[in-house]
Amino acid sequence: MNAAITEQSQNAKYLASQAKRESNARSYPRRLTIAIQEAEGIYVKDMDGKVYYDCLAGAGTLALGHNHQVVIGAIKKMLDSKHPLHTLDLMTPVKEQFIDELFDSLPADFARHARIQFCGPTGGDAVEAAVKLVKTATGNRSMLSFQGGYHGSTHATMSLSGTLGYKEKVHGLIPDVHFLPYPYAYRCPFGVGGESTHRLSSIYIDTLLSDPESGIVAPCGMIFEVVQGEGGSIPAPVEWIREMRRITQERDIPLIIDEVQTGIGRTGKMFAFEHAGIIPDVLVLSKAIGGSLPLSVIIYHEKYDVWKPGAHIGTFRGNQMAMAAGQATLTYIKEQDIPSAAEQLGQRLQDRLQMLKNEVTCIGDVRGRGLMVGVEVVNPEGGKDVLGHYPAYPLMASRIQQECLQRGLILEIGGRHSSVMRFLPPLIVTEQQLDDIATIFGEAVRAACAAQQSGVLGDCR
Repeated sequence: MNAAITEQSQNAKYLASQAKRESNARSYPRRLTIAIQEAEGIYVKDMDGKVYYDCLAGAGTLALGHNHQVVIGAIKKMLDSKHPLHTLDLMTPVKEQFIDELFDSLPADFARHARIQFCGPTGGDAVEAAVKLVKTATGNRSMLSFQGGYHGSTHATMSLSGTLGYKEKVHGLIPDVHFLPYPYAYRCPFGVGGESTHRLSSIYIDTLLSDPESGIVAPCGMIFEVVQGEGGSIPAPVEWIREMRRITQERDIPLIIDEVQTGIGRTGKMFAFEHAGIIPDVLVLSKAIGGSLPLSVIIYHEKYDVWKPGAHIGTFRGNQMAMAAGQATLTYIKEQDIPSAAEQLGQRLQDRLQMLKNEVTCIGDVRGRGLMVGVEVVNPEGGKDVLGHYPAYPLMASRIQQECLQRGLILEIGGRHSSVMRFLPPLIVTEQQLDDIATIFGEAVRAACAAQQSGVLGDCR
C-alpha cells in the first residue's frame, strides 16, 4: 500500500518542481498534468506508470511517433560517423542529402526554381525569415494575414496571428498587418455559412485589393495556413486556395504558405497546398521536417532571392542531427506512402466522430483534413447564432480533455474560445489504435455530458 502511494506521487512531484522553477508562461502542463518517463510509437508512459495514446505528438512534430526505428537509426548512424553536429550554415554531405530529399518531395515545378534558407530551429523563426524575404524582394510593407491564423509567438509572428490574448500587453507589434476573413464555414464571418463562406471571402479580398480607397498600401505578401491549426483545425476549401493564388499572382503579391504543422504528410498529401494543385511563392516548414528534432526552413522561388548575405542568420541553423533524422523521415514517409494512409485514416476518424456528434448535443462540428481533425464543443443551453449554431463551450471542452486524460488519451484544445478538441496523432497510427482513440473520446464526452446534466461540471481549468 505504501509503495502504491509513493508511486502515485511521482507525477505530482515532478509537476510541483516544474511549477516552482519554470516560467509562468508554461502552458501544456497546466492542462496535461503528467510527467513522461518513456515513449514509443503512439504511446507515452507517465512517471506513475500509466500509458496514454498521444494525440498531441509534439503539436504535430512527431510524424512517425516517438522513437521510431527509422529516426533512431539515423541518429545512431550520425553519432557513430564522427560527422559534425553543429555547422552554422557551412555545407556538409548530410545537409546535401537532406536538401536532395526535401526538394525531391516538392512538386517538380516548385523544386525546379527553388532556393532554401535554413533558419533558427523553430517555425516562428522561419515565418520571420519569410516576411523579411518578401519585404526585401518587393520593397513593400503591408502584410495580408487571416483571422484565426497562428504563425508563432515571436514579436513579428504574433503580429501576424489572429489570437488576441497574448497581444494585449505586448505593445509596438509590427505595423501594416491587415487581417482578412478566413473561410470558417461553421462560424462564417459573413453570417451565411456553407459554400457561400469561401466564395464571399474570395470576392471580398479580390474587391478589397482592387479598391484604391481600401486603406491598404501595396502588400509585400499574403500568408495563411491551408488548415488552420491553433485556430481550430479549420481546412480551407481547395477552391478558396486557388482563388488566393489567382488573386496574389495577378497582383504580383508573394504568397507564403505556412505549413509548419500541415507539412510532411499530415493532411493526406506531402504538403497541404498540393490538395489545391497550386504552387506558393514561399513555403514555411518546421515541426515534422526535422524528424522530431528542431529544424526549420523556408523554400521559395529563386526570383525572390535578392537579400544580402547575412540577411537572416541564426546559430543553430546547422542542426546536422535534425537533417539526418529529417532526411530519413522524408524517405520513409514517401516509400511507405504515409500521406495516402493519413488521408484514409483521417476520414475513418471523422466518420467515427460524426457518429458521436449525432448522439450527443455538445458537439457542434467535426472537421479536418487527413490526420488533422477538430471537434468543436458547443453549449446546447446557450442561444444560437445567426447560423443556428450554439455558442462555444470552453468549460465543457476542458472537462472533456480531463476525462480523456483520465482514460489514457492525450488531446489538446484550440480554436476560438478554446473549445475545439484537436486530434494530431502520429501518422503511423493504425486503424485499431484510431478506433480505440475514438472509443475513449466517446466515453469522455459522455462522461462530461453526464457531469453537466447532473450539475457537477465544475471548473476543471
